[in-house]
Amino acid sequence: MANLLESASQIVSSHASQTPMSKEDLLKEIEEVYTKLKAMEEGQVVAPQQQGEETEEEITPVVSRKKAFGKDRVICMICGKEMKTLSRHLRTAHNMTPAEYRDKFQIPKDQPLAARGYSEKRRQMAIDRGLGENLARAREEKRRQK
Repeated sequence: MANLLESASQIVSSHASQTPMSKEDLLKEIEEVYTKLKAMEEGQVVAPQQQGEETEEEITPVVSRKKAFGKDRVICMICGKEMKTLSRHLRTAHNMTPAEYRDKFQIPKDQPLAARGYSEKRRQMAIDRGLGENLARAREEKRRQK
């Protein structure tokens, strides 16, 4: 048991040297690593935990839905990070699809997972470049070829 605890402590201290962690985070991680090392020692198969992976009961909104979607930023309701769009963050940090995120926090399908200002800016760029007109012409040509 002492060897397992020492190993878990070394693993967690190595991780903590690269990632800021609270006292509670350190204790929780030591417990998780120890439990997995013990299971491995007993011959059990241990599935690796994905980054940001949490169980259903652990995910509670950090901010309200109203505060999460602003004009210039969107806040992740899982971790509280601010960004312009959520889709990539959800996949990389939480191993979650936008649909799963919407289901988890009851976000309507018509609510974009991007800041309103960002969407408006992108829309205006598309209009300025004539992308809608180009798309309509391409569809018309394709229809004629059939």
